[in-house]
Amino acid sequence: MHSRALLGALCGLGLVTGVSTAQAQTVIEVGYATTTDSHYGLGMTRFGEVLEELSGGAFTLLHHPSSALGGEREMIEQVQLGILDMVITSTGPLPNFVPETQVLDLPFLFRDYDHARGVLDGEIGRELLDKVDAQGFWALAWTENGFRHITNSVRPVRTPGDLQGMKIRTMENPIHLRAFEALGAAPTPMSFAELFTALQQGVVDAQENPIVVISVSNFAEVQGHLSLTGHLYSPAIIIASTSLWESLNEEQRGWFEEAARESVGVTRARVNELEDTGIDALIEKGMQVVTDVDIAPFQAAVGPAWEAYTSRFGSELVDRVVAFE
Repeated sequence: MHSRALLGALCGLGLVTGVSTAQAQTVIEVGYATTTDSHYGLGMTRFGEVLEELSGGAFTLLHHPSSALGGEREMIEQVQLGILDMVITSTGPLPNFVPETQVLDLPFLFRDYDHARGVLDGEIGRELLDKVDAQGFWALAWTENGFRHITNSVRPVRTPGDLQGMKIRTMENPIHLRAFEALGAAPTPMSFAELFTALQQGVVDAQENPIVVISVSNFAEVQGHLSLTGHLYSPAIIIASTSLWESLNEEQRGWFEEAARESVGVTRARVNELEDTGIDALIEKGMQVVTDVDIAPFQAAVGPAWEAYTSRFGSELVDRVVAFE
């Protein structure tokens, strides 16, 4: 039974003594795919600290890391159904619930971190959060994973031709699938929870993730090559269930929103840190790193992914993102 529901039931039966229902501590359960020492885990730790401080201990956060509750898509479904309070997730599976968010997954859409963070922290980001809300969620904030790069166990990747026929794990996202098909790879959608084992057993040859994820997931143990393609900026999002939102008063909602802002700051700081130091650490672990990737042919090859998006949703939002200064 859900923690809040269980506590309520016990109080109703008189099985919780020495504390009134009004004084009872509410446990907020959050799930995510990475470990507690990852950028997600650090961000959620800060979220819990702020929430507990602002609420005077009335709310506390319980972590379910390392895909303990299932893959990201499954956790999003649990939040939508009110079974899970919160999830921090990549945007990979999000278009299955909120199709318009596919814009964030267009390859080579964002120029750099300042561009991406500016878009997500501003009007465009707020509009997209509102679209998430409209699908039965409470969207708290955009956070991040970072720019994605390709690792593999076959050969160095400098041009799209080096990806020809390579089995690469992608997220369950139609834009990602279309992009890697256009690059000549054989994309294989797969939950992150299954990825390390799939790489270890040779089910897939390659994967793509930000440095912060590659580092904390120990992919250097099963992948010999890293190519700094920066082909995609990967946001993440903190979403909560509407049942949680509706149970809170205005002041309490403010606590959650402040905790989310603090969490985003910690997560981005960790991404910045590993962007600076993580590549050297991966080299020390034996990875061969290609820094001189020829980006232009990659950009040219992924045109079909852009066309797939604009043919469905038009180009207005894409144009606004590209023009953002």
